[in-house]
Order: sequence, then structure tokens, then C-alpha cells
Amino acid sequence: MPATPPSYSAFSGDRLIAFGSLGDVLSAAKGFVDTTEDPQLLIFEDRTGRQVDFDFRGSLAEVLARALPKPARAGPGRPKLGVISREVSLLPRHWEWLESQPQGISAGLRRLVEEARKQNPGEQRARQGREALNRFMTAIAGNRPNYEEATRALFAPDNARFEELIAEWPEDIRAHLLRVLEDSLAESTDPDD
Repeated sequence: MPATPPSYSAFSGDRLIAFGSLGDVLSAAKGFVDTTEDPQLLIFEDRTGRQVDFDFRGSLAEVLARALPKPARAGPGRPKLGVISREVSLLPRHWEWLESQPQGISAGLRRLVEEARKQNPGEQRARQGREALNRFMTAIAGNRPNYEEATRALFAPDNARFEELIAEWPEDIRAHLLRVLEDSLAESTDPDD
């Protein structure tokens, strides 16, 4: 099953400016920035809830050229595998076990990670969705009434209580939270898991 492309949301204060693909959101955000005297704009990647920043100087074409991923160049040579080197701290017995693996330490770690990802993938996606919502809520609604209680209900998970606690929040923020929550729950019950 192909991965769902990431979606983004742009907010100015309590107002949703745009949501959808990165190109669509950047187009709407660029129009907003160019026509607003003091644009206060926050853009979020919906799947992670992380705030992302973009450079809106220049034309829309220049903004999109800087922000959108470049198409992969097909040609001779070895493809980039996307390998990222990072430091890992393990106990000596863990290093000994990894060193004894037939295909090496990196292959052993990759195999362990893939096996762990296969265990309860629906639960993992639901948890990741709730963590993403929590990041978004902290950034945009951290000073709202019932914020702490809503966070507890989100992780309980008590969706009815969560909806009740955010009922008085601004319409666009509330609608966004419920949409992303529904999307993460739908993904967590995917029958293809």
C-alpha cells in the first residue's frame, strides 16, 4: 500500500489559512504573507505536528523551488540510500551480540527495528498521531482553557472527553484537531496492517 503523502496546515493566530499538500499550503501562505501587513504564520506538518519554517522571499515560483523536494535524478551511478549516521549508546553485551550477527552491526540493528515496527503497527500509528496532536496543541493552544485536561484526555485515550474539553476553542483549531485525530485513528485501524 503506497504511503499517504504528507499534509500541511498553515495558521495565522486562530485562523486556518490552508491545509493540504505542501505546494497548495505554500501557495496560499505566500498569498497571505504578500497581502497581510504583519503576517503571523505557523505552518505544521500534520503527521508529526512539527512546526516547519519556509522562506517566503521572492516569487511563488522561487518559494516553491526552495521548499519542494527536487525530483530524483535517474542516471548512472549508485543510488542514494538515505543512510544517516548517528551515534548509538549500548551496553557491552549488546555490542557483543550485534557483532556476532552474520550480516554485521548495521544490518542487525535494521532487522531489529523492522521487527519492532511490525508489532502492533496500528497502535504505533495511533500513538504517533496523538503525539503529533500534542505538539500542535502545545504550539497553538497551550494557553487555552482546559489545555492540560485535553492533553490528558488525548493520551487516555478518551476522545469524547477530548472533544468536550476543546469545544470552546476557536473553530479552526478545534476542527483541525478533530480532523487530524480522526485521520490518525483511521490509519490505526487499517485492515492491511
